[in-house]
Amino acid sequence: MNATTEPAGTPELLMPQALLARTAERLAVQYRGIVSEQTVERVVFESYTALRRTARIHTHLVTLAGRFAAERLAALAQSTGATSKTVPEVLFICVHNAGRSQMAAALLTHHGGGRVHVRSAGSLPAAVINPVVEQAMSEVGLDLAAEFPKPLTDDVVAAADVVISMGCGDACPVYPGKQYLDWQVTDPDNHPIETVRLIRDDLDRRVKALLTDLLSATT
Repeated sequence: MNATTEPAGTPELLMPQALLARTAERLAVQYRGIVSEQTVERVVFESYTALRRTARIHTHLVTLAGRFAAERLAALAQSTGATSKTVPEVLFICVHNAGRSQMAAALLTHHGGGRVHVRSAGSLPAAVINPVVEQAMSEVGLDLAAEFPKPLTDDVVAAADVVISMGCGDACPVYPGKQYLDWQVTDPDNHPIETVRLIRDDLDRRVKALLTDLLSATT
């Protein structure tokens, strides 16, 4: 068996406990006085378990889990008021977090230029980002190679000011005081590059209009 893969039925006890524990220790120092050590540890191990459910290759899974946990902890700190928001928070959600939501997040991050913070998630995340989506985004100078599908969690929804759903139905929890939008955008899965380019350009127009609205509301 390849050393970078694990069989589907690998018990939880075989997780790389030491590496995850070190990740939790590092994040606990970063969030000292903001989030408890117990919460940090729980989020790290939960994040690893959630990503492993769909991962095909586990070589860098602990590193990805650390990144995912850091995002969740930042969102948790914001949603509880432990840290303040300096820019609007936008969350894009689709089913697999492998196409539409990743494209929208990359486009808004690019056009926002630091004036907005963006997250994305999937109600049923895929193992990897759609390679045709990666190709279409690279054509406009946006590299998704470092991105990965992430499951939808309550903490990132709670931290968002605007939640934009693209085909994930009722999977998103509803919190008061947030703006919820439903964008009817074609799923790029199983479509050729020509169609994915049209989806990308549609999202680009929507994202630019959203950014204008967000910035006008904060001035």
